[in-house]
Amino acid sequence: MAGRLYIPQLDLARLLPGLRQETPLLTGANVAPRRTLTHIRLEADRTCTRPVFWGLTPAWLSVLDHAPHCARAESLDARPMFREAFGARRCLVPVGGIYLWKMQPRFKQPFLVTRVDRAPLLLAGIWCRYHTTLTEHTDSMALVTVSTNDFLAPLGDRLPALIAADDAQRWLDPGTPTEAARALLRPAPRELLGAFPVSRRVNDPNNQDPACAHPTGPMLRWNEQET
Repeated sequence: MAGRLYIPQLDLARLLPGLRQETPLLTGANVAPRRTLTHIRLEADRTCTRPVFWGLTPAWLSVLDHAPHCARAESLDARPMFREAFGARRCLVPVGGIYLWKMQPRFKQPFLVTRVDRAPLLLAGIWCRYHTTLTEHTDSMALVTVSTNDFLAPLGDRLPALIAADDAQRWLDPGTPTEAARALLRPAPRELLGAFPVSRRVNDPNNQDPACAHPTGPMLRWNEQET
């Protein structure tokens, strides 16, 4: 499960030409759920950036701590709060990496999962209008997760689904049939992602210094595992 994100400065205009950056990218070395981040969505046929609360909060939600920060791709149709957003309000969250933890004999070792070329990642999400009596923000979101590929499975069984830049418009467009959108939700190719160990400072979400995302060991890559 994705419980922490690495969001550095990213060149979103280069990643998604035509993107209208209505708000600046909110960055963070160790972004936890129940925080505000930047998402990308479609408005009046234009892709744009907006701030959003990480934790889906439909209007009937009464306890903020119950807001789910992730939604399993396999169960998007099973819960009304996910089904409605998946059909009409899909979004993307641009990040530099995702933290996962590997069990060790005495502790959990955090790893940062990134593209092997360190290019930005676009994470699939769904969003809805906020219950404004709970917070000052107006919109909220949850990441859509899929099973990890066999290479990354030792680090965790779930990761946010990655949407290629070429598929961004199809994912965001509410006119895209749900089955076509669902087909984009699949484990990442083994050769696309790598992972390297980072400082255990990332275990505390109060630690936001850049050292949280600095490698403390070499990147693990699928092709190197095969040799």
